[in-house]
Amino acid sequence: MSYIDVLREAKDLVTPGMSACQGCGGELILRTILKVAGENTIIGIPPGCMAGAGVVGWNYANGLHIPVHIPLLDNTASFLTGLSQMYQRKGRPDVNIIALAGDGATADCGFQSLSAAAERNEKMLYVCYDNEGYMNTGYQRSSTTTKGSRTSTTPIGSVINGKQQQQKYLPLIISMHNVEYCATASPSHMADFVAKVQKGLAASKKGFAYLHVFSPCPTGWAYAPEQAISMARKAVQSNLFPLWEKDGQGYHLNYENKNPVPMAEFVKGIGKFKSLTEKDVESIQEAVDQRYHLLQRICD
Repeated sequence: MSYIDVLREAKDLVTPGMSACQGCGGELILRTILKVAGENTIIGIPPGCMAGAGVVGWNYANGLHIPVHIPLLDNTASFLTGLSQMYQRKGRPDVNIIALAGDGATADCGFQSLSAAAERNEKMLYVCYDNEGYMNTGYQRSSTTTKGSRTSTTPIGSVINGKQQQQKYLPLIISMHNVEYCATASPSHMADFVAKVQKGLAASKKGFAYLHVFSPCPTGWAYAPEQAISMARKAVQSNLFPLWEKDGQGYHLNYENKNPVPMAEFVKGIGKFKSLTEKDVESIQEAVDQRYHLLQRICD
C-alpha cells in the first residue's frame, strides 16, 4: 500500500479546532503519525506548541480521539517508560506508546530522561518535532537552533547578532545509544516520513525507536505560512536537515544531494536570518558540510 493510500484510508485522530498556527509543521507531523499508528495508541505530549494547541479536550469530540497525557517538560521519556512497562506486564505489547515532544523538551530539558530511556532500550517510539526553539513561550533559543538565528533570547543588536553557537545534532547522539531504530524525517518528503513512522512503530515493540522530524515554524522563523513545505524541502536539499536512518543493518542515507542548495540561498526570505553577514553564512555552510560529510562516512 502506498503512503497516499495509508493516509487517505486512515482515520484522522486529531479533531477539528486545533489552534496551531497556520502553516505549522508540528500539527501536520502529529496528524500524520497518528494516522499511521491508529487508534490503539497512547501519546505523551509535553508542554510546547502541540500541547498548547488543543490536544487535550473535554472529551473525545475535541482534542484527540485517543488517550493523551501532558507530562512535565523534562520527564516525557521516563513517564512513558512506566506506561510502556505497565502495558507489557498486562500482556498488551500491542499498544503503541508514542512521545511527541519539541526540541526544547527533547534536546534540552528532557535530555536526561530521553538518554536514560534510550540506553535502557525502553519500548516506545519517541518523536521530536524540531522547530529550533521554544516557540509557544515567545521563541527562545534551544540547543538545536541554527547559528545566527534571531530569537527572543538571542536578539539582533550591537552586542550579539543572533545565536552565537552551532546547533546540537541530536539524532546522531541518540543513534549512538544502540537503539533499535533512529531516523530523521521531514513533512516535505512524505513517503519517506510515513515509511519511517511504520519502521519506528515496528521497532518500538522490540526496544527504543527515535524519529527527529524537521518542523518549520512560520511564526518564529518569520516567513509566509504557505511556504512551510517548500521551506522544509529546501532544508533537506541544502543538507541542513539530511535524511538518514539507523536500523539493524547499519546507517543509511535516504536522500543524497548531488547539487545541494547553498545556505546563502536557503536563508533568503527567512526573517530570523535577515541580519546574517556573509561570514555568518559561511560559518553555517561549513558546519552543514562537515556534518553531512560525517554522515556520508558513517553510512558508507
